[in-house]
Amino acid sequence: MEERKLTEKESLEVITSMIARTKQRYVGDGRIMLLWGYLVGIVSILVWIMLAATGQSIWNLLWFAIPVIGGIATPIMARKHQIRSGIMTFSDKVTSRLWTIAGGSEFVTILVCICIQYFTGSSCWSAMLAYTLVAMPMAEIAQGLLIKEKSLTLGGAIGLSIGIVTVCCVAGRIPLGANWYMPLFILAFVAMMIVPGHILNNKASREK
Repeated sequence: MEERKLTEKESLEVITSMIARTKQRYVGDGRIMLLWGYLVGIVSILVWIMLAATGQSIWNLLWFAIPVIGGIATPIMARKHQIRSGIMTFSDKVTSRLWTIAGGSEFVTILVCICIQYFTGSSCWSAMLAYTLVAMPMAEIAQGLLIKEKSLTLGGAIGLSIGIVTVCCVAGRIPLGANWYMPLFILAFVAMMIVPGHILNNKASREK
C-alpha cells in the first residue's frame, strides 16, 4: 500500500508541533541553566576574592570545580527530566547535540590549554575564557531561535558580545585584569543562564 505524502501545510504543522513540544520541554526545566549560571557565578566571585586577597595564582585551580560539578550534575538532571518529558522529538535532539558539541569542545580546549602549559610553560588560559564566551553563546542563540525563546536569544547575544570583547583583548595582548574583566564574565553568565533560567521556570509555573 502506497504511503500518503504530506502536503506542504501538513509538513509545516508537523514541524511547528515539534518546535512547540521542544519549547514546552525546555520551558519546563530551567534548572540546568540555573545550575551552570550560579555555579559559574559563585566560582568566579570566589576566585576573584581569593586572587585579590592573596595575590596567589594557585586559586585559579578553583575554575576546575565548574566542569567537575557541572559535568556530574547535568547528566543526572537531564536524565530525570527526559524520563518525565517522554519521547524526544527531532528538535529536542538538535538542541541536545548543540550543547553536546559546545560542552565537548570546551573539554577539548581545557586539555589543549593543559598540554600547552605542560610542554611549553606558556599559559593560554585567557583563550579558554574567550572560547567559552563564543561557543556557549552561539549554542544558546541557536537554541533560542529554534524554540523561539527571546530570553535565550537575547542572553546569548549579550554573552557573545562580551566574548567578542574578550577575543579582541586576547588577540591584542591586553591583560584581562580581574577588577574589570571578572564583572564582565559574571555578567555574561547572568545574562546567558541565570536570567533565562528563571524566565523559563516562571513560564512553566504559569502554564501549570
